[in-house]
Amino acid sequence: MTRLFNDPAAFAEDMVAGFAAAHPEQVRAVPGGVVRARPGRAGKVAVLTGGGSGHYPAFCGVVGAGFADGSVIGNVFTSPSAAQAYSVGRAAERGAGVLFLFGNYAGDVMNFGQAARRLTAEGVPARCFAVTDDIASAPREDLAGRRGIAGGFTVYKTASAAAEEGADLDAVVRVAERTNARTRTLGVAFAGCTLPGQREPLFTVEEGRLGLGLGIHGEPGVSESALTSAEDLAHTLVEGLLAERPEQARDGHRVAVILNGLGATKYEELYVLWGTVSRLLAEAGLTAVRPEVGELVTSLDMAGCSLTLTWLDDELERLWLAPADTPAFRRGPVAAPAAAAEVDPVPAPVPA
Repeated sequence: MTRLFNDPAAFAEDMVAGFAAAHPEQVRAVPGGVVRARPGRAGKVAVLTGGGSGHYPAFCGVVGAGFADGSVIGNVFTSPSAAQAYSVGRAAERGAGVLFLFGNYAGDVMNFGQAARRLTAEGVPARCFAVTDDIASAPREDLAGRRGIAGGFTVYKTASAAAEEGADLDAVVRVAERTNARTRTLGVAFAGCTLPGQREPLFTVEEGRLGLGLGIHGEPGVSESALTSAEDLAHTLVEGLLAERPEQARDGHRVAVILNGLGATKYEELYVLWGTVSRLLAEAGLTAVRPEVGELVTSLDMAGCSLTLTWLDDELERLWLAPADTPAFRRGPVAAPAAAAEVDPVPAPVPA
């Protein structure tokens, strides 16, 4: 149950205010979300993550050097409005265009698309890309119809790193597209999540069972089975993803891996599961490149987890390993910021 809130209708706004107050050196609040406290250099593509709240550290937790330039934050499990996306895009853009990255959900596609068209009409080139990594949400024949879940984290990371390196907008979009095409995720739920102010979960799973193929907005799994052991679950997740190996990665053996907790599954449990997952990947001839085990894309207090594999090439591996320094994710040394006199002034917030 979600217990800490004031007005349930203002949960997202209250969360953003507290988040910005906790990390003033990295983020600042603007209408519709947050942007970097110290903007990227002039002439940099601005990469923006976005979606409903309830998924921390996705999406706002990865705003910072080496990662996203800003995040558009909607109400819990609700797409941000086009006005919110436009506002954050305006606040974050640095003269080389804007890329909105989000999961493949109808509201997000519509609202981010409207914001991108408005920005482009005003002289700020803007593009959108929807992540489609969830293998349980649509068959292989309909890859474009799949949802975006935890695999979005890998897409956001590589695209952001490309922008940080100085890639132009077309090149950053290309990196997002290629990462998404090589990314697959499968998740399970042990118990549903509860919205702020509600007493009952959005769905239930019978004790001793699991729901296979959950969504991150409280959608139940597509099937149920007995919850036996971590060993059995590891086989289910790994075998399910290996059966969906992307055609363009048939010869690849190096993978970015995310074993993601959904909010109420303890890290110790995830490490028990990872012990078997890592062995199964090695037995399948795969090398896990800097795996991430922990909470990266959550669903409030949902009990469950997901496994993501991204088959890497040389460029994607470099971008996956690139440094980042954000409130929720840090990797490697990030170059020290320029002296105050060398940094462009922080722009004023843009009204929605």
